[in-house]
Amino acid sequence: MILVKTEAGQQVFKERSVPLSPRQRTAFILFDGKRSVDEVLAAGNGIAREEIDQMVDLGLLQPAAGSNAAAAPKAPEPPATASKTAASAAPQASAGSRAPEAAKPKPADAVPAPAAARSRQQRYKDAYPIATQLTGALGLMGFRLNLQVEGTTSYEDLVALAPKIRAAVGAEKAAALDKALND
Repeated sequence: MILVKTEAGQQVFKERSVPLSPRQRTAFILFDGKRSVDEVLAAGNGIAREEIDQMVDLGLLQPAAGSNAAAAPKAPEPPATASKTAASAAPQASAGSRAPEAAKPKPADAVPAPAAARSRQQRYKDAYPIATQLTGALGLMGFRLNLQVEGTTSYEDLVALAPKIRAAVGAEKAAALDKALND
């Protein structure tokens, strides 16, 4: 499958309004409408297919015109591919789009179901963008803290950094981060 940047994706990339990991930013640049997902994965920048899926779910990337979406290598995850169409309208709902098959028919149950079954890796993937957005909003005052967040590589690293983020942004703003890390 060949992916291209959406208008919204280009705007988000310029403004950094949706925090992307350095690997995601590099991969985003590589999606030029000529390279397939497999070619970008093989480019050696360390990006995982799940990170590319997240960018598609957020509406930053979309299948190129004429690209066979049915040949997408993501076939094992039907809930994630089904949420692509609604992802641009509700980017925050994309984290809950990976609900188990049994919960999929009930949209109201889709968000709470994965919370109990989320792995540490999924919690990290959910919390990382929140942490980078919070620390990025601090401006120059939070520059070092933002670098520390971007340097995290695991759930444990981000949990260890959470108290510093909470102290810098306040408990009210940090509530979303706490929820992503602990629910």
